[in-house]
Amino acid sequence: MLRVEGLSKHFGGFTAVDNVEFSLERGEILGLIGPNGSGKSTIFNMLSGTLEPNAGSIKLDGKEIAGASPHAICVMGVGRTFQIPRPFRRLSILENAALAGYYGRAGAVTRAEAWRSAEEALELVGLPTDAAASVDMLGAAGLKKLELAKALATKPSLLLADESLGGLDHSEMDQAADMLKNIRDELDVTIIWVEHIMG
Repeated sequence: MLRVEGLSKHFGGFTAVDNVEFSLERGEILGLIGPNGSGKSTIFNMLSGTLEPNAGSIKLDGKEIAGASPHAICVMGVGRTFQIPRPFRRLSILENAALAGYYGRAGAVTRAEAWRSAEEALELVGLPTDAAASVDMLGAAGLKKLELAKALATKPSLLLADESLGGLDHSEMDQAADMLKNIRDELDVTIIWVEHIMG
């Protein structure tokens, strides 16, 4: 499904990522674990199109995606979470997820389809689907779940989960790990999971 070869990224004289190679089959979970500053998020930024690599190849289902725009890569089936959730505070929980489902999927998506995708994603991560439920009711764990629901609402075949456990206590970490495994099993999604610690 995903094949990464010779992936490198330099910022001036600093080498952030040097000749990284890995591959994933559909339904696998790959963990990228390392200390802060080790290049994990830089790899994610290249996989999701936020950064263009200086060298290397990224193939999704045999198609080269290195250098494509973030939106194009999302539409091709790559969903991504971010370390620091930044929801639209004036929108409800459901509206945040529906917006991702509307703009992050291939082809023409109706409003009803986007809402349905959002509701399914929110149910899967255990968040309310009530249209009036406010983002302000969410703590750290809830915001991480919303970030995940937004990525899932795009109907990805590959999910990039960037520090989905950051800021969570041990019981919340265990729940989040179980949730990612459940998402993989329920949706047949391939997952790359970045963490700097594993509890």
